[in-house]
Amino acid sequence: MKQLKHGFLPLTVTLAAVSASLLGAAHAAGPVLSAQSIIVNPTPSPVNVRVWTDRDRTGTATPNYLPGEKIRLYTSVSQDSYVYLFNVDPNGKVDLILPNRFQGGGNFIKANTTKVFPDGNDPFTFDIAAPYGVNKVLALASRTPLNIDQIASFKSQQSSFASVSVQGQGQLAQALSIVVRPVDQTTWDSAVAYYNVAQMRASAQPVQPASPIVTTPPRTAQALSVTVTPANPWGTAKKWETVTDTRIPMATLHADYVKRLQAEGYVLTGTKRSGNKIESKFTKAGGGKAELSLKQKGNRIEIELERK
Repeated sequence: MKQLKHGFLPLTVTLAAVSASLLGAAHAAGPVLSAQSIIVNPTPSPVNVRVWTDRDRTGTATPNYLPGEKIRLYTSVSQDSYVYLFNVDPNGKVDLILPNRFQGGGNFIKANTTKVFPDGNDPFTFDIAAPYGVNKVLALASRTPLNIDQIASFKSQQSSFASVSVQGQGQLAQALSIVVRPVDQTTWDSAVAYYNVAQMRASAQPVQPASPIVTTPPRTAQALSVTVTPANPWGTAKKWETVTDTRIPMATLHADYVKRLQAEGYVLTGTKRSGNKIESKFTKAGGGKAELSLKQKGNRIEIELERK
């Protein structure tokens, strides 16, 4: 998979001390640590979150992946919930997979539905990379949004994945215990899936990783590297336009440009189709807006983008 960014800041002594104190004083009453599950809700929860990989639907096995192979992560909930996905690699590096700005920050999942990350519309893929060994994927689901600002944050508007300020499953469990402790135990749940980054046997043919189109892709977990689609053609321009022919259907072109804008953190707020024209509007955290217009004229398609 693609690698998430590191260069994280350590937790402050205050947060670590408070975490240790809370866990020691209320261990029996609140979430407990588990070498297998990282963080566990001791109370059965109707939220019932599940997480698994594309090679193990049950979520109970530890499938092998070789460097260069792609992986997808699946999650489902029994109640409408906000889902947070963390990856802990064999060296204890922690990365926040969801929410991320490739999905416009969205991590809300409807009850009894399954979401895959990345899906066919996302402008990136997860590719397996070293280090070798077992990775843990933690899914934490809550019926209300959780404030994880002290655990992970986006360092800049260009960051598509958040930087995580805790490392190792112990620190992650302690920090998340603080986050979920004020929340009613019947409104959150957690689950863990595992996958193993295996070394190729000498007789095996090496797996050729997909050639990255950008030279400095954003990083997810140490064992996950992110391959991103080509850089957006408009660069930093506020207004941009181009013309193409109709070999690619206008609807397909529109979907491609929507994905590119979502990769920049924009959220699609509305699309209007009328005859030979498609117009879409977007918003962005911090007040940014964008308007995308595609219009077919004969055998040409005119594309216009304005970002405000």
